[in-house]
Amino acid sequence: MSNPTVVQFGTSRFLQAHADLFFAECWPDAQPVTVVQSSGDPSRAGRVQALTRGYDLRIRGLQAGAPVDQLRRVSPIARGLCFGPDMAEVQRLVAEEADMILSNTADAGFRPCAADAGPKLDPAMSYPAKLAHLLRGRFEAGARGLQVMPTELVRNNGDTLRGLVLDAASAMDRAYRAWLTEEVVWVNSLVDRIVSEPLYPAGAIAEPYALWAMEAQRGLQVPCPHPSIEVVPDLGVIERRKLFVLNLGHSWMVSTWLAAGRQGAVHVRDVMADPDWAQKLRRLYAEEVVPAFAAAGEEAGLAAYIDTTMERFANPFLAHRLEDIAQNHTEKLQRRIGAFLAWAADHGDRGAKPGLHAAMEGD
Repeated sequence: MSNPTVVQFGTSRFLQAHADLFFAECWPDAQPVTVVQSSGDPSRAGRVQALTRGYDLRIRGLQAGAPVDQLRRVSPIARGLCFGPDMAEVQRLVAEEADMILSNTADAGFRPCAADAGPKLDPAMSYPAKLAHLLRGRFEAGARGLQVMPTELVRNNGDTLRGLVLDAASAMDRAYRAWLTEEVVWVNSLVDRIVSEPLYPAGAIAEPYALWAMEAQRGLQVPCPHPSIEVVPDLGVIERRKLFVLNLGHSWMVSTWLAAGRQGAVHVRDVMADPDWAQKLRRLYAEEVVPAFAAAGEEAGLAAYIDTTMERFANPFLAHRLEDIAQNHTEKLQRRIGAFLAWAADHGDRGAKPGLHAAMEGD
C-alpha cells in the first residue's frame, strides 16, 4: 500500500521508538507523519521541532541469544505542530488530508475535564473532546471517514476512545454521531516495547522486541507492512500472555525479592544473571503457568513467547529496577497473579501452584 497521511497526537518517546520507527523502516524515503504536541504546552515546542529534523534511536538488548546494539537515524516526521498556536492548521489537516490518526496521550489524555463542556474546540480539552470537535470539522466538510489508532495502554482502547468521543459529542447533531460510529474505523490494539531512556532533544533507547497487535474488523487498514505489526482475530490471547507471563513474571520476581529482604538483586537483569533464580522462574512458567494456558486452549506459541520474555528480562542494557516494579505491588499482585489463579481455575486447571501462592502470601 502507499504510505498514508498520519496525524499523530503525542510526542512520546514510545511512539518515536515504535510506530514512527515502523513508518520510517517501511518508507525510508517518505515522511508520512505530522506530529501534534497535544497538550499545547509551548515549553515543549523545541522537542516537537527536533522531531522534524530526524532523531537517533538506539536499539539495545538480546535477540535470538545474540547482543544487539544499533544506532539508527529516523526521519518519518514531516511537520511538528503545537495544538494551541497551530490549532487552525490541525483542524485543516484532520478535515482535509488525514488518512489515519495515531495517539499516545497517556491515561491522563483520556480523562474528561471541565473544559470538555465548552461549545468550541479548546486546547484545554481532553484528547477525546478535541477529537470530537476535529472530526466534526471533517464531517461538515463532507470528507470520508478515516482510521483512528490509539496506542494508549487501555483495554479495548479503540472502543473506549470511540465511547469517550461520542460522550463528548453528545450535544452535537445525530447525523454526525452516526458518522462517527459507521464511517470511522476505531482500532483496538495492544502495543509492547520497553523504551528505557530518552535521548535529547529527541530520540530514545529501546529494546529489540516490538509488537503492535491490532484486532481484525471490517475496514481495518494495516498502517504499514512491518513485521512487528500483527492483525489478530482476538486481542484477548495476546493480552493474557502479556499479563500472565511477562507481568506475572515481574511480580513474582518482586515478591521473591521482598521476601529475601530486598537483597541479591537491583534490576530484572540481575535476577536473570543468577542461574538458580532464573531456573526457578523458568520452572514456575513450565509447571504453574503453562498448564492453565493449555487448559484454556491457548498453548500454541506460548513456549516461544516465554523464551522471548526470558530473553527480554535478561537484557544486559536495560536498567529495569525491581524497586520501580514494586510500586503498587499489592494491586499488581491481584491483577497479575491473583487474576491468573482465578482464570486457571475457571478453565479447569486445578494443579498445585506453590510458587504463585507463595508470591501472593508474601505480600
